[in-house]
Parts: sequence; structure tokens; C-alpha cells
Amino acid sequence: MNKNIEQLYSIAQKEERLIIGLMSGTSLDGLDIALCRFSGAGKETKVAVLQFETVTYSAEFKGLVREVFSKQQVDLEKLCLLNGWIGRQHGMMINECLNQWKIDKNTVDIIASHGQTIYHAPKRLHQQAQFDNATLQIGDGDHLAVETGIITLSDFRQKHIATGGEGAPLAIYGDYLLFTHPTETRVMLNIGGIANFTYLPANGHLDDALCTDIGAGNTLMDAYIRKYFLNKYYDEEANIAKQGKVNEALLAKLKEEPFFAQAFPKSTGPELFNLDYIEKAKASAGVKPLSHYDLMATLNQFSADMIVDALNRTIKPKEVYTIYASGGGIHNPLLMEHLQTQLPVVQFRDLRDLGINPDAKEAVLFAVLTNETLCGNGYSSEGNQSTIPQISMGKISFPS
Repeated sequence: MNKNIEQLYSIAQKEERLIIGLMSGTSLDGLDIALCRFSGAGKETKVAVLQFETVTYSAEFKGLVREVFSKQQVDLEKLCLLNGWIGRQHGMMINECLNQWKIDKNTVDIIASHGQTIYHAPKRLHQQAQFDNATLQIGDGDHLAVETGIITLSDFRQKHIATGGEGAPLAIYGDYLLFTHPTETRVMLNIGGIANFTYLPANGHLDDALCTDIGAGNTLMDAYIRKYFLNKYYDEEANIAKQGKVNEALLAKLKEEPFFAQAFPKSTGPELFNLDYIEKAKASAGVKPLSHYDLMATLNQFSADMIVDALNRTIKPKEVYTIYASGGGIHNPLLMEHLQTQLPVVQFRDLRDLGINPDAKEAVLFAVLTNETLCGNGYSSEGNQSTIPQISMGKISFPS
């Protein structure tokens, strides 16, 4: 047996496994690194987050990625160069964290790398009849494995697309395994660049669960801040939005996008929700020039309103449920205030109550996918595979 395959087989047989989960989102704020200890698989999965760090990206890193990020036309040579370069950069960030945590890399079994999304193209967006759904994440797994010396699984989203899905969101798999409760109906709300949620009914039936993108979370607000506020990447503590007043005409136009009327599940990205989206809505609304503060207040309200609208379309009338929120949006107090105001009877709880740092959640979920690829046996379900990923995901890269 090849020694690499033998090592992988040995890892899969262990009672406990150390897996590093990585997440780099569309906000490009940094690399989330979660060191997790796993036992079991499927519904018997147990995970403990031993260490977590978000390694902030440098201005150079962000600038290089933005040269090819969410654009229909890019420098192909730059894209080619960045694929391996990002993999190596992520590897060096892992090495640094392991040194800081005083953890021997030889004790780590697997790395689960989401990579860096460059373009997301569901058919509903590209509308080219001869092509299916597509997505692209760079940050090559082989480069990462060689840099760290640790077996790496990466490129998870392609299998979901190959079996009929849109490649996003994939959160339902980990959410279902880790957070389903027999008596509490839960909504696992993630407010990243794009907002998404997983609905987990208390009955625990996989076919009744739902995971979908909602629309803009932070992406419009972050893009506007980057353009009009020097050396700022986001609206810290919503200090800018708090000073503005919502423009109702613009808000109404922002909500007219046909994506919002489409059935769940669905996916989207900054390819739709970007600065051009804002400018088109402004022109259509015929609004006079707005202050940056009023514009940010309107974008903040827009993100909150569409989250609430999506939840109201999913939750049955009078159904009692609890929201566990994660992602960068939870640190935006105005956004969270809007949500709580519009959902006054809904209980918002800290994900830490379930044992997971909310900032680490997405990195942990990709570690869950890797644990399932190693040790899981899948699920028997009559549900739609584009809704519920029931297959092993991730491409394997050996360090030697």
C-alpha cells in the first residue's frame, strides 16, 4: 500500500483526530484557523475547538486578491500565480499559529481548506444555457500540504455542484450534525459577506432542514466603506451607519432584485451584490445625492430587512425558534438591533452556548466535512441533493 494512503487509512481508524479547519470568506478580512479535536462521525460527531485564530490579511494580500476577485474579466497570469501563492501563504499562517500554540505539526492529522472564493456563478446568475452551476476557489491544496507537511483536503464545493447543487451554502451538513436539537427549532444564521441560514426543525428530520443564501450581509456595506473611507475596510461598531437616516426610496429599489423572489435554496455572491448594484438602485430610485452616512444607514437596514424576510418566508406561523448567529455581521450592533426589533419574540442566543466560538464556526464546519470524508458513511434521505449534500467532499493533497 502506498505510504500516503496507509497514513490516511490510519487516521480514519483513530478514535480521535486533530483537524485544522480553514475559512477565508468574501470579506477578505483574514484566514480563520480552527484546531479541532474530533471523535465519531455522522450523528455521533463530537468536536472540541482547542485553538482559534483569525490571521488578518495584509493590505498587499487583499489588494492582490481583489485584482481577480468577483470580476468577469481578469489577468489570467495573475490568477494562475495566485492559486499556488495563496496556498503557500495559508500554509505559512498555519505554521506560525502552531508555533504560537506550541503544538507539534506532526500531531495534526488533516487540514480542511476552503480556499479563497474568486467567482461564484450559479446558473440563475450567468444564465448561459450550455453551462451549469460553477464556482471557483483558489489556494491550491498541494502547495498548502507541502508548506505545512500535513495532509490537506480542499476544493469542497465542486462535488456539490457535480451532483446537482450550486456549491453553496454548504453549512447545512455541519449544522445538522452539530446543532440539531430534539425539542428546540434552531436557525443557524451566518452574516458574512453574504448572509445565509440553516433551518433545523426540532423533529431532527434531515429532509425538513433547509440551508440557503439570503443575499447581502456585509458585502455592500464593506464595499462602500472601502471606496469612500480611506484606510477603512468595514463600518466598525456601525459608527457611520448610526449617524445616517434610511432613505426609503432607495431601500425599496434595493429590494426589487428578482433574486429575492426566487425559491429556496439558492446561492449568490458579490458578483450580484456590489457597488454597481447600489448605483443602479440609486439611479432607478431617482434619489438626490445621499450623504455617505445616509447611504450606509440604508444598506444596513437593507441587509437586516432581507434577512427577516427570508426567515419569515421559511418559519411557519407562530412557530417558536431560536437564532444562533455567527459571522462578521454579529459585531455590527445596528444590524443586530434591526434584527431583534423586527423579530421581537425570537430569542437570540450566543453560539458559545453550544460550545462554538461564532467567529470560528465556518472554519469548524469545513473541518466537519473533512471528518465525514474520512469517517462518515453518508445519509439515507429522499430529499433533494442540491439542498442536502450527502456525499464525501474535498480533494486530497499529500505533502510528499
